[in-house]
Amino acid sequence: MHRETLWGGSVSSLRGVAAPTTRIILLLPPQLSERFSEEKHIIMANYIHVPDKAPAVPKIDVTLDEGDYRPGALRLIKALRPNWKPSEVKMKFFTDGITNKLLGCYVGPVMRDVVLVRIYGNKTELLVDRENEVKSFRVLQAHRCAPRLYCTFNNGLCYEFLQGSALEPEDIRSPPVFRLIARQLAKYHAIHAHNGWVPQSDLWLKLSKYFALIPRYFKDPERNERLNMEVPSPQRLGEELLWLQQNLSTLGSPVVLCHNDLLCKNIIYNQQAGNVKFIDYEYAGYNYQAYDIGNHFNEFAGLNEVDYSNYPERGFQLKWLRSYLEAYKEHKGQSSMVTDREVEELYVQVNKFALASHFFWGLWALIQAKFSTIDFDFLGYAVLRFNQYFKMKPEVTALTLPE
Repeated sequence: MHRETLWGGSVSSLRGVAAPTTRIILLLPPQLSERFSEEKHIIMANYIHVPDKAPAVPKIDVTLDEGDYRPGALRLIKALRPNWKPSEVKMKFFTDGITNKLLGCYVGPVMRDVVLVRIYGNKTELLVDRENEVKSFRVLQAHRCAPRLYCTFNNGLCYEFLQGSALEPEDIRSPPVFRLIARQLAKYHAIHAHNGWVPQSDLWLKLSKYFALIPRYFKDPERNERLNMEVPSPQRLGEELLWLQQNLSTLGSPVVLCHNDLLCKNIIYNQQAGNVKFIDYEYAGYNYQAYDIGNHFNEFAGLNEVDYSNYPERGFQLKWLRSYLEAYKEHKGQSSMVTDREVEELYVQVNKFALASHFFWGLWALIQAKFSTIDFDFLGYAVLRFNQYFKMKPEVTALTLPE
């Protein structure tokens, strides 16, 4: 997909996640229910602590009507850019998103000082923890890893435009760019935002909640047949979820502050400045380091025309992981010397956690197929992710950590 103008917005953010109620744990296999009940006792270890000096984010009591958005958007602009004349404000919709809608507001002939207005998609409150998103946004902004967050409003938020180019799958392979991405992700992962607690991943809890929300049937006969014929049964998915937790949680991957959705369009490359910035923090939070990297490697396949033959080969991964580890150690105040053993250990962890990424987005896509009103084949996307999961599983299961 060609893209000329770049922004700090949710360009092709296919996704959105959060926390339905605890009752859904009861739908899990007994072994998982026992494990996840323990999560209640470590909730503070998942809490993102916003620095005390971080600027407050105002909440504006405005609700944007998707059918008639200009009046509401102008009320937001009046608060954020009081010197702009309402009659001169131009608005441009970016049409690539399939979770939220993104509107750029500006004055003048070119898009320079742009206020991005993101309108949350219909029913995304079922999938996205918006409070956590704002906390992540503020933490990353405080560490100069995110654009400025101007305000929130009743069904969205406003933030700063970023100059640069949203990347394509072929872009993230080029040596200058992949090293920038690796080092920027290392910077994210080195951020301390847990206020003294030992952070814990809530990956397994999220997956259990997603599992409980997946549809068991569709009213439409054709879609229901696809669900039954092409998607693994709930029983099979429950067994795989248990297998994932038992086999991945023991790999020793550190728990860090993760982006969790590092697809190409969420990476903005400013060639002139020689840097990359990540956008869209709907899934940001504490998770396994290896998951965030494995999820990014899965996104080499692209989003609109998915091709998993583009998953990075071992040689490329080793170069990427070495760049990442060098930067991660620097940000942690350690020696930047990286051993072959450290790279190999991370390689094994990353490729095993790539399985969990496929499983996560497979469940997510099934939920979207049930609730979303957007014209996108979410069911087909779920089939792609689960098919790749089972194709990849034997190969990565055979990988062993170095002695």
